Amino acid sequence: MNVGIIINPAAGPAWRRMSAAKVEAYTRAVIDDHAADAWVVYSNGPGHARALAHEAVARGAHVVVAWGGDGTVNEVASAILYGRAVLGIVPVGSGNGLARELGVPANPDEALHVAMSGAERSLDVGEVNGRVFFNMAGVGFDAHVAERFAMAPGRVRGLVSYAAAGLAAAWRYTPHHFRLCGDGADLADGRALLIAIANSSQWGNGARIAPKASLDDDRLDVVFVRARHPLAVGANLWRLFWGDISQARGVSHHLVQQATIHADPPAPLHVDGEPMGRHASFTIGVRCRALRVRVPASR
Repeated sequence: MNVGIIINPAAGPAWRRMSAAKVEAYTRAVIDDHAADAWVVYSNGPGHARALAHEAVARGAHVVVAWGGDGTVNEVASAILYGRAVLGIVPVGSGNGLARELGVPANPDEALHVAMSGAERSLDVGEVNGRVFFNMAGVGFDAHVAERFAMAPGRVRGLVSYAAAGLAAAWRYTPHHFRLCGDGADLADGRALLIAIANSSQWGNGARIAPKASLDDDRLDVVFVRARHPLAVGANLWRLFWGDISQARGVSHHLVQQATIHADPPAPLHVDGEPMGRHASFTIGVRCRALRVRVPASR
């Protein structure tokens, strides 16, 4: 078996990162267990993991492993769509939304074993303005926080840092006016805090913004969260972890194959947590069963 393992050494909180020697020990032991022919490489910045994944495919990889967070998974997975290679995930990022949804173990050793010999599952892939996503895209406040976080000097990754950035931004953020149309119908219109475009149910860390979402139902779940006072928003955050955010006032849920969003003024976009600039309109679609991924046998 030919395997490419692409490691993002900057993924996740600094306290949780492993040394190169420990990563080598993990990978070598699992490679030997499975008698695999493996190519292990490190990414060195945005976009590099995608290029390395293309190279792994060119080398004949049957499995391409993304060792990192949702951003690393996005880069690697986008390079192997519709191909013969299957994706493996070692989730060491801050949120690990897709890995959590798939039940991939958090332990790197166990996750590597799943990547090598787990069951295969075919997943839908979302697309917004030509950029694919595998877990979650978003327009509005969550994208604004991702944008600010990416620009902050000396940022420290992790849930606490993201939460702190969100709280700091909440009192100064001005919601945009949005018009959401899906599958030929007007779905929502008004000032919104955010619009989540979900392939899976959660942002990460168990925060489920779209608890009804499925990774293989040929649809995307669009959650329209209307603008409310920050205190009202904060009072409902527990619902994200309880799985009933749709019961909160001003939250509507829509299941679509195609959709458009118009924003006034232009609003920020994120794709799997990575900021993608500001846009006045967003074109959304789904690619059905476009990615194969290794998951635990029980999933």
